[in-house]
Amino acid sequence: MQIDFTPIHNNEVKILEFSQPYSAADLRAATNTSIDTLLSFIDGLTDADVTFDPIDPDADDPYAQAGEERIGWSLAHLIAHVTASSEEWAVYGSILARGISYPAEPRLRYETPWQDLKTHAGCVQRLEESRRMRLGYLDTFPDQPFLDTRRELSPRFTERFGEFNAIAAVLFGLSHEVGHYDQCREVRRQALAARV
Repeated sequence: MQIDFTPIHNNEVKILEFSQPYSAADLRAATNTSIDTLLSFIDGLTDADVTFDPIDPDADDPYAQAGEERIGWSLAHLIAHVTASSEEWAVYGSILARGISYPAEPRLRYETPWQDLKTHAGCVQRLEESRRMRLGYLDTFPDQPFLDTRRELSPRFTERFGEFNAIAAVLFGLSHEVGHYDQCREVRRQALAARV
């Protein structure tokens, strides 16, 4: 199940309204589709391909370590990043679905250091591990999740994205992941071109 997140990416609708038609079963299907899509981006690639440093004139990560703010991200780097974000928001979804509100801090995020993903096999392992973890969080949803429970976020964040319930939280992580697909495609293209 591929979800079209264009309305979210274009700021046409808030995440809670966007989430209305989706169920926990839909989130499971969308999670599997996204992991499979990410696996397709590295299909047939070598260790050198997944760690290839692309040229990215738009690179600008103010949260990166000193000296890494403007580097292009390899496929391994992208995989580490998007899986961490989707896992983080799946955690919040699990908490909210069980009727427990959660504050903005502390964030429940761990990102595998991208420098540790040095092989194609390592990238596959990270993706399959993320699939297992995210589906596991969705398994914690009650049969009737508490969809009126909200995450307590800053006024600025809420103004931009709206309120978050369990379904919206998981979708937010997935929308971020899908938002990096074109970047993954471009890095794959550059890595394959560099072979010649």
